[in-house]
Amino acid sequence: MENTSKQKVGIIGGGIMGISLGYYLAKQGVAVTIYEASPVLGGLAGPLVLEDGTEVDRFYHAILSSDRHLRELGEELGIGDKFRFKETRTSIYNKNALHPMNNMIDFLKFPPLGWIDRFRLGLTVLAAQFTKDWRSLESISVQDWLLKWGGKVTFQNIWRPMLKAKFDAGFDNVPATWIWSRLVRMKSTREGANQKEMAGHFIGGYITLIKAMTGKIREFGGEVLLKTPVKEIVIENGKAVGIRMVDDEVVKYDKVVCTMQTPVFQRLIPGADKKYHEFLSKSDYLGIIAPLLVLTKPLTGNWTVNITDDRFPFTGVIETTAYIDPKYVGGYHLVYLPKYTAPGSEWQKKSDDEIKQIWLENLKAMFPDFDSSTIKYFLIHRERYVEPLHGLNEIDLVPEVKTPIGNLFLATTSQIYPALTNGESVSRHAREAAEIILGNA
Repeated sequence: MENTSKQKVGIIGGGIMGISLGYYLAKQGVAVTIYEASPVLGGLAGPLVLEDGTEVDRFYHAILSSDRHLRELGEELGIGDKFRFKETRTSIYNKNALHPMNNMIDFLKFPPLGWIDRFRLGLTVLAAQFTKDWRSLESISVQDWLLKWGGKVTFQNIWRPMLKAKFDAGFDNVPATWIWSRLVRMKSTREGANQKEMAGHFIGGYITLIKAMTGKIREFGGEVLLKTPVKEIVIENGKAVGIRMVDDEVVKYDKVVCTMQTPVFQRLIPGADKKYHEFLSKSDYLGIIAPLLVLTKPLTGNWTVNITDDRFPFTGVIETTAYIDPKYVGGYHLVYLPKYTAPGSEWQKKSDDEIKQIWLENLKAMFPDFDSSTIKYFLIHRERYVEPLHGLNEIDLVPEVKTPIGNLFLATTSQIYPALTNGESVSRHAREAAEIILGNA
């Protein structure tokens, strides 16, 4: 193990990955400095302050009872009392109606499918649970795998509309690993003999966790800098030696870590080898348009409404106040209506006013009784790089934490594959990346 007591490490990005990484490094005696360009920490897990001062999560997040690492981290930081969990409900929107999907009875009553199709849908879930080697799914398309286990009727009524919405129409090159990881996590939301679905949150949102880690970083002697964008990672003789600020000042570091998505990372390393740039450029991401409706009344009472009708632009209706007591978010009810977007999608070119109009029209079509006067705020957030796109047999394109450039490391969500990107997987990956950076793994 290296002597870390005098190591200086510069971390680019103050999202949950960067802050978690900074915490794990600072905890082991490393002098860390975190650079965040925006005025707030958290990135995709960061907060949004409403006009009346209420603080809510900018995007939708849930903590599952099975998220052991995250729960242990909360206890370690002294915020274990900030966890709250609640039994939730899930539905499927199909043929102009909501169908509950909370237990086996609901499952067996699902009207679009016959008995054989329902059996095969259950078989699909079981097949995912019993598949331990996910790499075996990398060469099988998600469509072929779902057709194999669930059949044509189930695929056309359930999976195809969901895939089409998720991947902005194109899913031909998506491996079966994608659905495997989601079915496995779905199972982990259910607890006990009655298989009740549980979801939870930190009181105050993910920023509660981020603030706790930031406080510890500073206690350990580290720095967390806001409104401090980075111009470039300085590379000399094949090694990272520091960070160049926008005013061209160079701050020297023993090691540099970037926690930004791969396309952003590329722009920060103009001095890197051409071959490495070519490798990184093969990675791409789904973007997202994520309108948030802040309502004075609940919409459905469901945590998630999965939509199996591709007439609608959004991929689901996520009502986080199904598991967050409204008293923690100003008494409001929070509904997120996300739309994932492929690279170059026309959706990203639409204005906020266009998105608002289209979304409200479709929400009214789904729920004819919806009263638009219950909308306190309608807020639209966009991100270009949200979820990595991995095609068939492209596992070798996932970049390593340790880059070919000496003393330069990359810790990003694309490396979490095939796990889903959430607080649990991100903070766990940050801990593992810290060990690699320290030379312990």
